[in-house]
Amino acid sequence: MIQYRPFRNPDVPQINELWNFGQLGPGAARDFPNDVLDLLVLAQPYFDKKGLILACDGKDVVGFVHAGFGANADGTGISTDTGIICAVIVQPDYRRRGIGRELVARAEDYLKSQGATQIMAGESGTQNPFYLGLYGGSESAGFLESDANAAPFFQRIGYEPAFSYTLMRRDITEKRDPFDPRMLTVKRAMKFGVLDRPPSASWWWMTRYGRFGSLTFALIPNAGGPPPAEVTFWEMQFHAACRGERTAGITDLQVHATDRRKGYAKSLLTEVIRRLRDEMVTHVEVTIREDNPAAINLLTALNFQPFDRGVVYRKTGTADSATPRPAFVVAGSPDAPQVVLQTV
Repeated sequence: MIQYRPFRNPDVPQINELWNFGQLGPGAARDFPNDVLDLLVLAQPYFDKKGLILACDGKDVVGFVHAGFGANADGTGISTDTGIICAVIVQPDYRRRGIGRELVARAEDYLKSQGATQIMAGESGTQNPFYLGLYGGSESAGFLESDANAAPFFQRIGYEPAFSYTLMRRDITEKRDPFDPRMLTVKRAMKFGVLDRPPSASWWWMTRYGRFGSLTFALIPNAGGPPPAEVTFWEMQFHAACRGERTAGITDLQVHATDRRKGYAKSLLTEVIRRLRDEMVTHVEVTIREDNPAAINLLTALNFQPFDRGVVYRKTGTADSATPRPAFVVAGSPDAPQVVLQTV
């Protein structure tokens, strides 16, 4: 008989084993030590064991669901308005018995008990409490199409697609850097800045990207003033370990609204990719919402190719609310980190 209970500390090895044999597809990191779950999941300051619910057959953990909450508007804490089904896995031999459905139902009850009026399935944007670096791409992108069991499962239990992402990749060992005449103008007018974190990095950003090696790069005008463009790259070390390739993820690509269509983003990304290539990085990945065609066109022009797609699902009958995106914060703001200038 299957019994359901909250997480206990000795469960970590069995949860890790379920993850590795859960047929999550190529978008999931695998074969990582148990302490990685401690670092990225259990050590989060808002982790609540009541949101990590296990299905057990005797002493064996045969399934789990993990539910949680994303960031509030300014990234200073969590908001319980929207609950998130972050992960759900059932051992293959125990599928088609209603275990996954029961796990999600219990997770929904937990989220509602904490105040959630909307329930989503799949981490995304700033609604990504736990599994960045273990599932998805350079940013959380819901449940991936390469995770073939996800879509039919959620649609069967009353979820519908809400929005989607395109995951793109480039093999930077191939030296086919595109040329744009505007790059020459940018090179003459700008210096290359390196920061240890984005100027706008919030508490929420630090609890996830802050756990990985990352650098933020910015274009700094020679004439002074705020950087017109900045981008952060982070090392996707757990994905890279199971792929046998060194991969960097792109996040927080921002161009000031008054400085768009001047070649700044293309110049910045091209220069950073050259430097990553010198550091023996072999692949670069980026995650783009599909309602952002300008970003998709930019990355396509930089020789990125789509390789997967992610979908976030909404529980039918729950409220629809928008997730605010972080505002651009100039590097010269009082809370910004030190910028190290280099010539492009």
